[in-house]
Amino acid sequence: MKIIDILTRLALVAALAVGGAATAQTGPSLQTVLDENRELIVDASRRTVQGALDALVASGQEGIPAFLESWQAREVYVAPDGAFVLVQDEDADPYTLLDIETGDVLGTAGKREVEHLRPNRGVQNLIGAALVQFQLSSPDAQTRLAALDAIDRSPDESQLPLLRAMIAAEQDPDVLATAQNVLTSLTIAYAEDDGERVAAIEGLGGRIDVAARATLNPLLATRRAVAEALPEDTNIAEVLQPGTGDLPRMEAYQMLVEADLAPAFTATSDLRAILTDHIVDDMVGGVPVRLLDTDAARFEAYAALAAEGTLPPLVTEAQVDAALASHVFFDQYREPSKAVTDAASETLAGINTRVGALEIVDLSLDGLSLVSIYFLAAIGLAITFGVMGVINMAHGEFIMMGAYTGYLVQAIVPDYTIALVIALPLAFVVTFGAGVGMERLVIRKLYHRPLETLLATFGISIALQQIVRQVFGAQARPLTPPDWLAGSLDFNDVVSISYIRIAIFALGLVFFVLLWLILNRTRLGLEVRAVTQNPAMASSMGINPDRINMLTFGLGSGIAGIAGVAIGLFAQVTPELGTNYIVQSFMTVVVGGVGNIFGTLAGASLIGFLQKGIEWLNPSNTLAAQTYMILFVILFIQFRPRGIIALKGRAAGD
Repeated sequence: MKIIDILTRLALVAALAVGGAATAQTGPSLQTVLDENRELIVDASRRTVQGALDALVASGQEGIPAFLESWQAREVYVAPDGAFVLVQDEDADPYTLLDIETGDVLGTAGKREVEHLRPNRGVQNLIGAALVQFQLSSPDAQTRLAALDAIDRSPDESQLPLLRAMIAAEQDPDVLATAQNVLTSLTIAYAEDDGERVAAIEGLGGRIDVAARATLNPLLATRRAVAEALPEDTNIAEVLQPGTGDLPRMEAYQMLVEADLAPAFTATSDLRAILTDHIVDDMVGGVPVRLLDTDAARFEAYAALAAEGTLPPLVTEAQVDAALASHVFFDQYREPSKAVTDAASETLAGINTRVGALEIVDLSLDGLSLVSIYFLAAIGLAITFGVMGVINMAHGEFIMMGAYTGYLVQAIVPDYTIALVIALPLAFVVTFGAGVGMERLVIRKLYHRPLETLLATFGISIALQQIVRQVFGAQARPLTPPDWLAGSLDFNDVVSISYIRIAIFALGLVFFVLLWLILNRTRLGLEVRAVTQNPAMASSMGINPDRINMLTFGLGSGIAGIAGVAIGLFAQVTPELGTNYIVQSFMTVVVGGVGNIFGTLAGASLIGFLQKGIEWLNPSNTLAAQTYMILFVILFIQFRPRGIIALKGRAAGD
């Protein structure tokens, strides 16, 4: 240990002492106090060290906190003359010995001439508990918080007055709040007055954190018992009826057997094994072994052995019923005070009700974020399908292309915020161009041939995946969000939502408004709606349906590219990224209604919230949620084949 560390620690002794003020030493020296407890310190064990700690603390020596810290850190040695010392450099040989109290150099000694005190983990924990009372009055807020954490982890009845004294003088609001929470837990656990404990329990009523529930749950712990009559001096939680609820009939009888209130019951299935152990000359109880092939013969043989005193008498079913009827079974609280358990039960029920309501809010936020993702992934598909009637199986690959565009931009631009600003429009341009090229080269030749279109786009989907796999490899690529999107917005211990999902929700909202404005406030939107409702009439009015189809397909593909950047921020960017969203996108479009952004929003909302609800009911199997969703869509389109918001015109006719 370096000399500067020792001097620093010694300088903090006064601050760690209760009251924090340096006072004149009036009692025996620190070395003297240590000598008086030498045996307990040198041979410290978890069983014996408490006596030494009590004596050291009671001495009032200002150097005790620093000594306890050094002892806990295994930095204390015993010099050849028996004095407790520190050493300047533990790697040197010989050691330079330092005075345990002042840090002055005392001399040197070889490593084999000194005894190194190495308290085990249990002793170290007890030393830490003794240090708490000094740390609670430390001028450093972090030291006080660490002491409170130590108390919370290893509470003790003796810490109650220390906490109360600390709270009376505490000025830091964060430390004060923590201290009050710890004091509440200790009061509930150790206060002698039931009224004080009940008041502390009721004070937890406004909290929803895990610590509050963890404080109350032990108070409601029960143990199962049986007696001839219900005890009057026992805090009964519930009287149980054998054969109902969670107390099976034979389990109740076994409780009687274990309590020596009834003889053991032998089941019919156990007779064969018991009788096998008592075969003598091919006979059991006077019955030949060859005849023991029926239950009646086995009971006869057992009864004969019981009459001889070899086996205990058989207990009949009627005797079991009589024994159960003559005893009472109950769960009793381990906490003896009924007032305390009643208050704990009522408070915990209120907390659980609030937690349940907040869990619904948290589930709704999760559902809302999933709605945003599905909306972004499906809006482009809804537009192209609604206007053109094309089932584009490669739509997921446009999402994947957008994600890889974001990855490439981040590889060039080190600032993730600037990279994100560049990647969003660039992904739109790249996938818009890819969509236009696909429409010009393939889709336009297959209009009004849906099966061929489906097969062609499915083939393009596979080809695009393989191309990306050859260029980037099969392993996942990172698309890192900026620092301001890291973490989550925590409303309380139950409700939270990540900043990335908030950003995706905002992005989905922006695109909803932009698309609505484009479709309802621009010439392009007017032409798109005209072609959607009546392409022949639109053509006669001078609108070029072929051009509108091309631009619409490109627009839908470009939006998918932007969705890919957003999705890539929290999902793994792989060649298969798009396949994870293509099914949900089609379900969203079918349920919501093709060619209508309000229908897409409605479909995404229904699919997203319903999927989250199914996952909440069965959290261990997310694949089941997907299966149930597909079954739901199949049933839904049987009753509403045109979706929630049906579109009139060609799309509706198709």
